[in-house]
Amino acid sequence: MAQHSPMTYRDAGVDIDAGNSLVERIKPVVRRTLRPEVLAGVGGFGASVRVPLERYREPVMVSGTDGVGTKLKLAQQLGRHDTIGIDLVGMCVNDVLVQGAEPLFFLDYFATGKLDVEVAAAVVAGIARGCEESGCALVGGETAEMPDMYPPGEYDLAGFCVGLVERARMLDGSAVRAGHRLVGIASSGPHSNGYSLIRRILARAGADLHADLGGQTLADALMAPTRLYVKPVLGLLADLPIAAMAHITGGGLSENIIRVVPGGLGLRVDAASWPQPEVFGWLMQAGSVTRAEMWRTFNCGIGFVLLLPAEAAAEAIARLGAQGLPAWDIGAVVAHTGEGERVHIG
Repeated sequence: MAQHSPMTYRDAGVDIDAGNSLVERIKPVVRRTLRPEVLAGVGGFGASVRVPLERYREPVMVSGTDGVGTKLKLAQQLGRHDTIGIDLVGMCVNDVLVQGAEPLFFLDYFATGKLDVEVAAAVVAGIARGCEESGCALVGGETAEMPDMYPPGEYDLAGFCVGLVERARMLDGSAVRAGHRLVGIASSGPHSNGYSLIRRILARAGADLHADLGGQTLADALMAPTRLYVKPVLGLLADLPIAAMAHITGGGLSENIIRVVPGGLGLRVDAASWPQPEVFGWLMQAGSVTRAEMWRTFNCGIGFVLLLPAEAAAEAIARLGAQGLPAWDIGAVVAHTGEGERVHIG
């Protein structure tokens, strides 16, 4: 048998030292996200988080997991790695918020073919910033270096979070009634949905990502990180009679709000009741996308929706506006006879 020199994990394409260097780099930014409930976080085999039983009579855990889809491809094309982590957090914490849960802790998964410590540190810093803005502790994660699994310079992301809500205060849509108003809260752009179509439109149009679009570049409009709704909405939940909520993700306005509306009811959305960001008009025109397809693919300027009695809608809009979050009365819950579509946008 031929003699070969001893092999190492580095020879196989995995750099353990680089992984250790990343952990040391991210510790300070992770530390800023910690909550009093965290007993042990980054560095152990598992994170330990205490349930704050003093704040709950019957706490219910609400969990969510997600990624950021092919927005990652655009981030990597543009070399913008510092905000994509905010998108990752937003897609998870905004989801658990829908049931009224306060996000408690978050974990991430970063996978790549060859670890670039600078890129990974920028991504994790974005994740930490998103967690900090949401009051959610980043307690750990996994960095996987897998040669031959990903092309050079590419990486993938996934996230997971757990929130807590008092069982008696959980929102499941059962309290929604005809006559309830829809309060739509502004998105920051397409958030993290529809990017397979967006990238196809960009390619077909031969678009210049640095072209001006209403005072910002097209790249800036498309890369704006997902808006985090946790703290403002939790403040409203404390004393407004919100019956249900919806996070507008894949499926757009057509398919997300109706998920929290009981049978026998439908929705009427007034498309003229809010100003749609220019990026959506650009996508519609450049891609020859129909209006119906826009409604079911993109958030079209509305990232989160509250369903609540008419007398509370104006107060919710005013309070959100005072926090710098534009919001509008965009429609109503209506009776549905069972004939035709349950959601009418027009």
